Amino acid sequence: MTTAGDLMVIRPKRFELPVWAALLGLVLRWSWRAIWWCLRHPVATCTAAVAVTLYVEFDWWGLVVPLVLVAVGSALWRWRAELSWWNWFAGPLLGWFRRTFVYRRVWREAMTLCGLAETYDHRRVLPELLRVRSDQALDVLTVRMVRGQTPEQFQKASANLAYAFGRRHARVYSERPDEPPVRTGPAAWLLWAIDRVRFRDRPTIVYLVLVRTDALRTVVPPFPAQTVPDFTALPMARREDLRTWSLHLLATHVLIGGATRRGKGSVLWSLVRALSGGIASGLVRLWVIDPKGGMEFALGRPMFARFACKSFEAMADLLDEAVEVMRERQTRLAGTVRVHTPTEADPLVVVVIDEMAALTAYLQDVDLRKRIAGSLGLLLSQGAGVGVLVVAALQDPRKEVLPFRDLFPTRIALGLTEASQVDMVLGDGARNRGALADQMPRWAKGVGYVILDGTPEPVRVRFSYVTDDDIRAMAEQYPAPADAADILAQVSRETATEPARVPLPRRPSGPLLPKSLLNLIDPKKGEEQR
Repeated sequence: MTTAGDLMVIRPKRFELPVWAALLGLVLRWSWRAIWWCLRHPVATCTAAVAVTLYVEFDWWGLVVPLVLVAVGSALWRWRAELSWWNWFAGPLLGWFRRTFVYRRVWREAMTLCGLAETYDHRRVLPELLRVRSDQALDVLTVRMVRGQTPEQFQKASANLAYAFGRRHARVYSERPDEPPVRTGPAAWLLWAIDRVRFRDRPTIVYLVLVRTDALRTVVPPFPAQTVPDFTALPMARREDLRTWSLHLLATHVLIGGATRRGKGSVLWSLVRALSGGIASGLVRLWVIDPKGGMEFALGRPMFARFACKSFEAMADLLDEAVEVMRERQTRLAGTVRVHTPTEADPLVVVVIDEMAALTAYLQDVDLRKRIAGSLGLLLSQGAGVGVLVVAALQDPRKEVLPFRDLFPTRIALGLTEASQVDMVLGDGARNRGALADQMPRWAKGVGYVILDGTPEPVRVRFSYVTDDDIRAMAEQYPAPADAADILAQVSRETATEPARVPLPRRPSGPLLPKSLLNLIDPKKGEEQR
């Protein structure tokens, strides 16, 4: 019995789970996890199943003999086709090993200390490491970002991530860094369909590239000269993944920024060597300006159609003549084509300028400096489409030194002295995306950062080193034609006449100002209007 004021405690009936049911639930739970792991890792699952089967059937010989055969086959494969060996065997195997025993071991610590871990509902949420793909020099980590993160957060922490994993260089790509391969053969349609899935756009994924072995420490030898140069892919440098970096020169201007003794000559001479076959055949005309009195380019004088190295007046004349060629081609090609196609009769004109600041900032003659700046502005704004290109190198990329640096679509940053100069050369945010051109070591002459077509992320490359003997041999083997300097003769050729235009009727209009204001400004004119 209960009376008023007594405390009543009502408890629901307690349900006790039998021990056998709890054990069954645990077994089902761990069995499902094991099945799911096997489905996510089919290669490891099949390898383990085959190994167990061979051991049961043939004892230890069933494991030793296949391992020996695989090792011998791997050695032969690498000897015959090392690139495919890395792509299909060594790369995935090394990537799996480094993902398991190197990156996952310190992943939580690295993400937390680098500021990439987030907190949601009072618990720590980390970016997920999906895959590691390795090659001879690089580790490419595929990372799924936490919801709400952007690739810019990873790019700002790229230097921290590099040192967190024991490396010196790291870059972050918002899109897959490699391009889909070109498929040929009867199974090309199937491989093309697979590539569409592999290379699809994945906004939640970023790719962290860590340089495991710096392949750019060794000097890059000159690339073989091409008889007919491909202006959309001129081989000039070696990338960190040991592939060749090629310059797309057609319909663009190139700016090379770098401190003194950092390898600007390597870039310029690599370009000259890539164009040497076209120079000899008359497909390319090099107009070279060397304000240092010829100290850089005098060795290759036979390859140049025009060369100015001592007189600034002659340099200004050369730029003015380039503008004349540009104007003539504009008149002749207008309404016919949008991009000039180089031919021997109508060659590509490449104006190469070393130490451009000597013409735009340090020249004491103000009138001559304004004249040069006017010609350069016209060439940079209008010359790319008609095949009159400018390739310029300078040490100081500030606006006061080069006011029209934004007119260079293609930019190359070698070793620089200040962090702010990196963004001046490559564009805003380039340093945050991994272009640490201001931290180049002493040995890194000819090492720089470039921007690949279509992607904002910089790529680190090393340009080939062309020795003085190589330059002399090029000048002897690939001289410019005897009539290379008379390209200005095409300016006088007949062009299409301007069509006659009927003038439109125009109504006579009165004064633009009212009479009261005209009287205040000029009383005499006001009286005349009356």
